[in-house]
Amino acid sequence: MFHATVLTLYPEMFPGPLDLSLAGRALERGDWSLEARNIRDVTTDRHRTVDDTPAGGGAGMVLKPDIVAAVIDATSTPGDTRPRLLMSPRGRPLDQARVRSLSADDGALILCGRFEGVDQRVIEARGLEEVSIGDYVLSGGELAAMVLIDAVVRLLPGVMGNAESGETESFETGLLEHPHYTHPQEWEGREIPEILTSGNHGKIDQWRRDQAEELTKERRPDLWEAYCAAGKKNGER
Repeated sequence: MFHATVLTLYPEMFPGPLDLSLAGRALERGDWSLEARNIRDVTTDRHRTVDDTPAGGGAGMVLKPDIVAAVIDATSTPGDTRPRLLMSPRGRPLDQARVRSLSADDGALILCGRFEGVDQRVIEARGLEEVSIGDYVLSGGELAAMVLIDAVVRLLPGVMGNAESGETESFETGLLEHPHYTHPQEWEGREIPEILTSGNHGKIDQWRRDQAEELTKERRPDLWEAYCAAGKKNGER
């Protein structure tokens, strides 16, 4: 079972939206589990201090290495081989391939950054993998951790009603997903593309592939370049 342990200064934020929809129903069934630990619980001083001023000067505060190490060590059990992740805007971008690999693990220990960041020494000493969900800065890593967990949980066996849904959506094939349509046949003068009601599944698959390629080429030239380099473009597979 996938077990997510979140280390945060705001454990009351969890499970939050993870208690709803697919993730929430899976959590209730016991398909995965969630534990949110307060970083301040390992402090020993009267003020429960977790941060200090940055060495060399500068604005903001930095999470202390001894505090972060203590909460990681207190959380990790012997034989715990789960990846240790730090949600950080300077981390490697989270993509579907990494999400899928995480879904095959027993879970993850996720540290939510705050303030200016985390002392580099504990990142190195405790083997934290820095992960980013985008090129922007949040107030803290909690929302980013929820995004990561939701992306992983929906890929766990039995969470999605139709496993094929996860295999055909955006990024799984290197492309953005094709457009979708449903009833009614005509809406505000716009018709469902005729090919989708033809019953010819071969032509439907081809149309969807063509549409996915065109969308990717237009909206994500970075993905399109990688897709073409891999020789997957229509006519080359």
